[in-house]
Amino acid sequence: MATSAASAASPPAAAKPAAKPGGQRTHIVAVIAFDRISPFHLSVPCVVFGEDRSGGGVPGFDFRVCAAETGPLTTTAGFSIAVTHGLEALAEADTIIVPSWRDPAEAPPAALLDALRAAHARGAQLVGLCLGAFVLAAAGILDDRPASTHWAWADDFARRYPRVRLDRDVLYVDDGNVLTSAGTAAGLDCCLHVLRKMCGAEVANFVARRLVVSPHRQGGQAQYIQQPVPPNVREDRLSGLLDWVCGNLDAPHTLDSLAARALMSRRTFTRRFRLATGTTVGAWLLAQRLTRAQQLLESSDESVEAIAGIAGFGSAASLRQHFAEAFRTSPSAWRREFRGA
Repeated sequence: MATSAASAASPPAAAKPAAKPGGQRTHIVAVIAFDRISPFHLSVPCVVFGEDRSGGGVPGFDFRVCAAETGPLTTTAGFSIAVTHGLEALAEADTIIVPSWRDPAEAPPAALLDALRAAHARGAQLVGLCLGAFVLAAAGILDDRPASTHWAWADDFARRYPRVRLDRDVLYVDDGNVLTSAGTAAGLDCCLHVLRKMCGAEVANFVARRLVVSPHRQGGQAQYIQQPVPPNVREDRLSGLLDWVCGNLDAPHTLDSLAARALMSRRTFTRRFRLATGTTVGAWLLAQRLTRAQQLLESSDESVEAIAGIAGFGSAASLRQHFAEAFRTSPSAWRREFRGA
């Protein structure tokens, strides 16, 4: 989790962060609103970080909605919103979320870009959801980094920002302290992922259950799935198979063994699997095993060797290799980070 030191200039009294018992500083999450914003895009970070769920063990955030403009902001739904914070609220924010942008062809205000560059320079975590990636790219923050945005604007993004390593097929990209996501619902996946990084799987799963959404979708999952939910999903053989695999990750699954268990030919199984999940059997299976390993590292005292067996990696060396490739850290370091959180 990227955190920042307090800015040298003292903020107005209303903007001072709350303190936790013992003097620990509350994590500040700032969201950028703007004129003609989509209410849905603004609501995504608000519902993840801005609501009081202390009864479920979710830590409270110092949550601020701010804007470069003054006065009421119009929305695409025909009503207006009042924002009490200006860009000065970004000066000490730990996490800054740009939930979208009103027009990819419109350059964001210079003051906003300057504030984002300053926040990035001091180590704040920056998140660009959907067309919010255009804003981070305009600030130069995504240069030479991997990033994602809504698939419908991916070609335009690639033309405008050729230095960004655009991945147009994934739900979100986590590049350390800079994250970007695809459109609409993928922004919710990305925010839950950020919450998971900061607070662990149990907290993120609790919030996801309250929102009645999937607790964790790996960022590498395809943005656009031809058939997101198979017909008659409750009775569908493939759906039942996926549930069974998740409960038996320690077994040595192969494409052929899974196709046989689903009573399908290899070709039919491969086609239906991609239609249902948007990815290959190997990629999906690795994602499930990594997710299981993360959960065990965060919530159990099992050794890395035991977790490798339970999650189906076979050996601690294999787990460490895949973990490093996916998350650029080791299982032990992941455990220390989340136990510390």
